[in-house]
Amino acid sequence: MKIALIGASGNAGSRILRELSDRGHAVTAIARNADRIAALPGVAPVSGDVSAPDSLAETLRGHDAVVSSVHFATTDAAGLIGTVRASGVKRYLVVGGAGSLEIAPGQRLIDQPDFPDAYKAEASAGAEFLDLLRGVQDLEWTFLSPSAMFVPGERTSQFRLGTDTLLSNEQGSSISFEDYAIALADEIEQPRHIRQRFTVGY
Repeated sequence: MKIALIGASGNAGSRILRELSDRGHAVTAIARNADRIAALPGVAPVSGDVSAPDSLAETLRGHDAVVSSVHFATTDAAGLIGTVRASGVKRYLVVGGAGSLEIAPGQRLIDQPDFPDAYKAEASAGAEFLDLLRGVQDLEWTFLSPSAMFVPGERTSQFRLGTDTLLSNEQGSSISFEDYAIALADEIEQPRHIRQRFTVGY
């Protein structure tokens, strides 16, 4: 497939890029600083910025899918969704956040008293992004939330999928960037969550 990846040099984005490259996809890897994008088979690095919607829409045009891995707190959600629309690409996957996941019916993780203040702005912006997407009917969007701890680790291929409830085990709630990338790439290749949020964790 021909896939555009916005935020290809970040923690999650760089792992997603490697996973897609390893699977033989052609990836247009987009970052503000293209020099930070890893040189991998099938990868074309491109300088791009979500704050320049016209040029970004042109870069996205003609792809089978767009993936965005960006910081929500510094991104205009409506603007980015509009840019994907303007590109004509229908399939849109978002590297989501965990804050909007529920720990019990009607109880979001972000609303718990022990939720770290340092992450509240990003988590709130991620929840707002998801709320916007839920009103979008003209894109085949998917929002993949990681577990609470989203960290570097191993590519184990041993994880679980869920929907709107935070996944956890006796070690807590976590997923490696590497295993998250597998779940996202699987969803690109075999879509099972069109216009849905789902989550991945151990």
